[in-house]
Amino acid sequence: MASVKRKLYQRLLYFLVFLPVSGKTELFSSRSPTMRRGEATIDVRWLKNGVKVVENERVYLLSNGDKSDEGFYQCLAQNKYGAILSQKARLTIASISSFAIQPTSVVVTEGSVARFSCKISAHPPPIITWEFNRVTLPLTTERITVLPSGVLQIYGVQRADTGNYRCIATNIASRRRSTEATLTVTPALSPQLPQRPRIITGPQNISVSLHQSAILECMATGNPRPIISWSRADSKSIDVYNTKVLGNGNLIIMDIKPQHGGVYMCRATTPGTRNYTVAAANVTVLAPPSLSEWPESLTRPRAGTARFVCHAEGVPTPQVTWLKNGEKVHSNGRIKMYNSKLVINQIIPEDDAIYQCQAENEQGSVLSMARLIVVMSEDRPSAPRNIRADTVSSSAILLAWERPLYNSDKVIAYSVHYMKAEGLNNEEYQVVIGNDTTRYIIDDLEPAHNYTFYVVAYMPMGASRMSDNVFQHTLEDVPLRAPELSLTSHSPTDIQVSWQPLPDKLSRGRVSGYRLSYRTSSESAVSQIELPGEKTQHLLENLQPDTIYLLRIVAATSIGWGEQSAWTSHRTPKASSARVPLAPELHLEPLNCTTISVRWQLAPKNSASVQGYKLFYHEESQPESAPLQLRASDYAHTIGGLDPRKKYHFKLLAYNVVGDGYQADQTISTPGCVSVRDRLVPPPPPPHNVYAKTNSSTAVFLHWGRPAFTSSQAINYTVRCNPVGLQNASLVLYLQTSVQSLLVQDLEPNTKYEFAIRLHIDQLSSPWSPVVYQTTLPEAPTLPPSNVKVTVIEEDTALVSWKLPDEPNVAVTHYTILYASRNAWIAGEWQVLQREGSITMALLENLKPGQVYLVKVSASNSMGDGPFSHAVELTVRTDLSSGQDLRLSRGSTHSTAFSDGFYHLDQKSMTGISVGVCIALICIIICAFIIICRGKNRYLGGTNLVINSLGPVQPSTEEKRKWFSFGGGVKKDSKTIHSSASYQPGITVLTYEEELSMSLNQPPTLQVLLRRPGDTEGSSNSEGSHETGDSGRYSHDEMELTNLSGPSSRPPSLKAEDSGDSDCSGPAEEPNELSEDSQTDMKVKESVDISCCEHEAQSVSQSALPV
Repeated sequence: MASVKRKLYQRLLYFLVFLPVSGKTELFSSRSPTMRRGEATIDVRWLKNGVKVVENERVYLLSNGDKSDEGFYQCLAQNKYGAILSQKARLTIASISSFAIQPTSVVVTEGSVARFSCKISAHPPPIITWEFNRVTLPLTTERITVLPSGVLQIYGVQRADTGNYRCIATNIASRRRSTEATLTVTPALSPQLPQRPRIITGPQNISVSLHQSAILECMATGNPRPIISWSRADSKSIDVYNTKVLGNGNLIIMDIKPQHGGVYMCRATTPGTRNYTVAAANVTVLAPPSLSEWPESLTRPRAGTARFVCHAEGVPTPQVTWLKNGEKVHSNGRIKMYNSKLVINQIIPEDDAIYQCQAENEQGSVLSMARLIVVMSEDRPSAPRNIRADTVSSSAILLAWERPLYNSDKVIAYSVHYMKAEGLNNEEYQVVIGNDTTRYIIDDLEPAHNYTFYVVAYMPMGASRMSDNVFQHTLEDVPLRAPELSLTSHSPTDIQVSWQPLPDKLSRGRVSGYRLSYRTSSESAVSQIELPGEKTQHLLENLQPDTIYLLRIVAATSIGWGEQSAWTSHRTPKASSARVPLAPELHLEPLNCTTISVRWQLAPKNSASVQGYKLFYHEESQPESAPLQLRASDYAHTIGGLDPRKKYHFKLLAYNVVGDGYQADQTISTPGCVSVRDRLVPPPPPPHNVYAKTNSSTAVFLHWGRPAFTSSQAINYTVRCNPVGLQNASLVLYLQTSVQSLLVQDLEPNTKYEFAIRLHIDQLSSPWSPVVYQTTLPEAPTLPPSNVKVTVIEEDTALVSWKLPDEPNVAVTHYTILYASRNAWIAGEWQVLQREGSITMALLENLKPGQVYLVKVSASNSMGDGPFSHAVELTVRTDLSSGQDLRLSRGSTHSTAFSDGFYHLDQKSMTGISVGVCIALICIIICAFIIICRGKNRYLGGTNLVINSLGPVQPSTEEKRKWFSFGGGVKKDSKTIHSSASYQPGITVLTYEEELSMSLNQPPTLQVLLRRPGDTEGSSNSEGSHETGDSGRYSHDEMELTNLSGPSSRPPSLKAEDSGDSDCSGPAEEPNELSEDSQTDMKVKESVDISCCEHEAQSVSQSALPV
């Protein structure tokens, strides 16, 4: 019999080896069962998709398989020590399906490019060829390229290429032909106009298995034909040994390895220019699992603790599963699985087994084995006996037992273990009590739940076996909380009230009924409706339109009514014939303790158009905030950054051009973030190996590794994204996903973002991962440089200046300046200048006089070139000495004409200058008016006598002292005194010139006073003193010093004439004898008066005339 079985196993192995497996050679080997002397027979079984294979003739004979035989096969070997499971081998039947994408007909211009594509699913992957008019095309020529992915590219299309094309897919299973597609070639325009490069088919994000090939397609058009180049976004060099360019720009990476993963950029450039465009794609390298840490065999005593560790790596992150004797281990009170660890508490003899760690992802699986040996002790006590449990209340159960039958005197403590009886993965709780009692009340239980209990006795040598398990349920209690309401209106006179049944943890028993209360916001009278416990909705009718109603609800069990909910407000719609959208169907779901998912769909009966949605939300008892404006195409939104264990009110309505539609109201509570103390297990670690790669100017690709732990619960991730330095927390973007990669889209170009990720499992949230930073690629400028200005600064040189384009986050690496004379412009001959992005001006040299030049500027960056500005006309005239406007620029709203080397000012500048000039003129007029008013009161000579129109006035000393408060330094040069007198018509006026000698010992005589200005040096000195007087250096002493001649130094006739209005003459009366000090003081005083009068005497003749 054993030989027959051996032959059957060998046949099954032969069957598995020679059938194609996933399109690649995967050999599955298993030894036949052997008999060794002194050892038990090994029992071998085959499993398909985890289920034992039923033996039949078709399985063991080498017949053709069918689709029902596909799946994962494993070999299970077992003896008295335990059982082990082999790795999985996948069996795939060779097949080929119909074409998913057929080639389509195209019409192209002669000389351009044409592209056909087809797609088909097959195992193993098919070889794809193309036929032209039923004749096979070569895979690669100078103009034609056939990609393994099923793409046909034709460059430089000719008229001879017109015809029918079809795709042929072939593998070992069969051959299929696609439908034919026609290529039509139209004549090209003559002459051909220049065209900027344009990528018509760029690379796509792909995931490739390790050691396979990745194909990145890039096809571009333009005139002249663009050159295609490749680079990596992370600036790393491309592996030249494993990559090659196929055709006219397609990149193929062969034997791909993890280091080949990243973002690849295709760049199409016009030859001889800097005109180019870029497309990018991310390459993810998938790798099968590999173990970086594996479990080791352990020996532990009964009631001890065993820990196995298993860490696996791979892309995507492997899922770790624990097996016990070939069967999957489920978490329970004693056995826990987290962080890729298997922890077994309170070890019992049944735990003695072979344990395997299985790491699995889409690329394969790997296993590692370890054995747990349980050591028994003969002198340990027996298990506690006759355990029983009695319900005390809705949260307490009394547990009692008897001492062990053997070695009870050695017991030092008891350990009480309990957990919920229903469901899987329940947490087991443990309480240790002394040996002086055999009863204990557990008082932290949930109402209306079944629990299981057992007791273990401890002695110094170890623990006893577990006692028998006993089950008991707790009593019901009143509901802990009321349901959360959802409110909508189908008409202006009704409110549809609905709610979700309370979970068992909150209902604390079977809900027997609900009580719904409602009233208007302006009235205090409350209406109540009692509803049966199985109802979850109710329609309130005959209400008032456009009225705010307040509603609340309370639930009851057989024990009584619970706590009422808070009032929830809802406004009934207006009674109007306008067609506004009906209330959307709103669904709220807490993803974790800080995030809520909002989903909705339009009401089935809605017939009104929808322009967008408004979403309101606020914490209960807090004011309502401004709404979030959502697009009409949106049907979901995620709200993050909320507080745990808080109640939030959401309101959603659709709107159109008529107005806001009916609103839907709903209330939801965020769950609590379960702490380590609550769960008795550590929180999950955050995702690791987070990396971000820029995908485009508006998208960033994120990938991360899952922490090494195992759980049967689903895992969700929250991705946090915001620009660096963001101050408004409401603008932080939170995205939800259940996979380990995400393409974050709709970002701003050329902006640095920060990303962080956390995971959520069974309402348990990890900390945020370390922040990673990534900057989006810049976007090609969409606007030209602004404020372009041109001016001629020399005969053949002009200066052109500009500013950055008026768009946010624009990056400019260089500017291009085109300029040409009118004749050259007509001929299409432009002169080109380029400047770095930090420079915003350039010199245009070697300009020809008498020509009109056109100037325009464009901005460029690594993503492409922006448009050129409007042409600015620059006129360079031949005559630069005529004083006219010789330099003009016109033709643009941003241009400015120039004259005399300066800008012609715009209207705002002219207005400002005009206002400034007017203000200055007003100030000058006011100052002149003040001086004229003060001039009416004049000093006579150097005396204190003041004569005005009313006669002589004696001024006060204070006024005189104030008048001479502007004293300056004493000037010792000789001075010429200009005297003047005010007069009326018909009055004879005598003017004279008085010169003071430098010597103070020789007083001037009358002859000196009447001397002509041209006879001495006094006239020149007078001019010098005139300039000095303007400097403001005056003093009272200097003025008095000039009047040393006294009253005898001037004829009486002169004294009489000077006593008119003049205040510039010498003193009328002075003592004949003066000391040297007094003479100095008088000279200084008179000098000041003379200086003051020089401004008023400039127009008076300086010659002494006889009467």
